[in-house]
Amino acid sequence: MILLWLAIAVLLIPAGWLLLLPLRRARRVHADQQAFEDNDSLGAENVRVYRRRLASLERGHARGELDDTALAEGRVELERSLLEDAESLKRSPLKTASSGRVLVPVLLVAMVAGSLYWYQREGASGDLALAQAIAATPIHDAASFEARIARLRAEAEAQPDNAKVWMALFPLYRDAGRLDEAMQSLEALIALEGRVPALIAQLAQLKFFAAQRTLTDEVQTLVDEVLAADPRQPTVLGLLGIEAFDHARYPEAIDYWRKAIAGFENPDAAKALREGIKAARQRMASAGDVDASVALAPSAARDKDAADAQGARADQDTREGAARLTLKVSLDPALEAQLAALPVSAEAATLFIVARDGEGKLPPLAVVRTTADKLPLTLTLSDDNGMAPMARLSMAERVDLVARISASGQPTAQPGDLEGTLENVIVTRSTDAGVTHEAADAPLMLRIDHRVTQ
Repeated sequence: MILLWLAIAVLLIPAGWLLLLPLRRARRVHADQQAFEDNDSLGAENVRVYRRRLASLERGHARGELDDTALAEGRVELERSLLEDAESLKRSPLKTASSGRVLVPVLLVAMVAGSLYWYQREGASGDLALAQAIAATPIHDAASFEARIARLRAEAEAQPDNAKVWMALFPLYRDAGRLDEAMQSLEALIALEGRVPALIAQLAQLKFFAAQRTLTDEVQTLVDEVLAADPRQPTVLGLLGIEAFDHARYPEAIDYWRKAIAGFENPDAAKALREGIKAARQRMASAGDVDASVALAPSAARDKDAADAQGARADQDTREGAARLTLKVSLDPALEAQLAALPVSAEAATLFIVARDGEGKLPPLAVVRTTADKLPLTLTLSDDNGMAPMARLSMAERVDLVARISASGQPTAQPGDLEGTLENVIVTRSTDAGVTHEAADAPLMLRIDHRVTQ
């Protein structure tokens, strides 16, 4: 902001100089004007003209060309004309050179105040503050990611009417898994920008994942609103594809994802949907179904048995080669008393199991939400547990794992939560060199062993 005010000052200085310039020239201009008026000979010239014309009238009268009456009338006319000329030459006295000096600084102050007021109303100082906040909080790891969120949250409180702040903030909350805060930020953005289909689609997607990938009545209402305004909205189509895939409606999922790909400008998102289409085809093939879009392929028409065999092999590759992490999550016996001391029962306390990429550049790659009374439990994280198509477990080679018991139900760690971590875990695939099927499914021990203090 300091640079902004310096720039404004640089622009106002020459403008002020132009306003003050007449004051510097006032004495000289006054002297020149006074000298002109003092030496003005126009009045004397009018008198000379009057005398010449009067002499001409008298000569005409002497020659008998004018009688006494005509001479008197001519003399009266010349006198009237002289008086009118003399009246027109009268000037009011010049004011002093210092007269009106007060008006110039008043105009100068008015110009500065008006410029600043106009900029406050029409300028983009808020956008500049937002850009500076983003530049001041580069993201390197999870800590810097949280620092960026805190800084933008402060900007949102300082300028709640700036839609660009909410536009920058809600994806950070989403990527951090803080879906409730992401939805609040997005709703604030919608309140400012109106019910734009792209924003409503984002809200529907957040509510869909918050409901554990369930197409609730609220989500369906938002989806219907978006499709009524834009039937090709890619975010909503991608969401519907995920819902169809989760319920084994693979042809429907493929159709949704194809339409979504046509509207996505993000190549990573389009690539993720293509991978989803591939997985849906493989599952269809393993079930003996055929994707209508490839039913006319010559090999399929020529030899259905060969297609079935190929589909079975593809499904085997998917099952064996897919990225997955099998975990056994348990609670350290030393924390059992602290679990019992939480303000809610174990049945009501939320248990989050989250996988993040080690570099902290992507949203959570896999998320499982259950309750603490299920401990100990064994589960497998895979691409099916992703929150969004552009962030999946298979996109990372190494991940950090977190298991956390939250009494508040908030995905972000709060003081008093119980937590355990595993860092730099290799994402296993049974097709990796030297990794057997049994080794890929061997569970990693993730123990909740400490209390969050800050």
